[in-house]
Amino acid sequence: MKIRKISIKNFRGNDTNDSDLDLLVDVLPGTTLFDLGGLQVELEDLLGVPVDLRTPGDLPLKFRAQVLVEAKPL
Repeated sequence: MKIRKISIKNFRGNDTNDSDLDLLVDVLPGTTLFDLGGLQVELEDLLGVPVDLRTPGDLPLKFRAQVLVEAKPL
């Protein structure tokens, strides 16, 4: 897997026990959807919570800039 950076969405205090974990992955060229799907499954198994894994390009333009500013590198 080729990953440049993983960021977590900034918490706003409105998460619950049923909330998922939002991760923004900045991947390098050559990373496939299968790579991302495998990472998502591994993270969910490891952490025991649903994971919403996205790349910056997956985010709607409407709020992409805001998410990128609020994302915190892990």
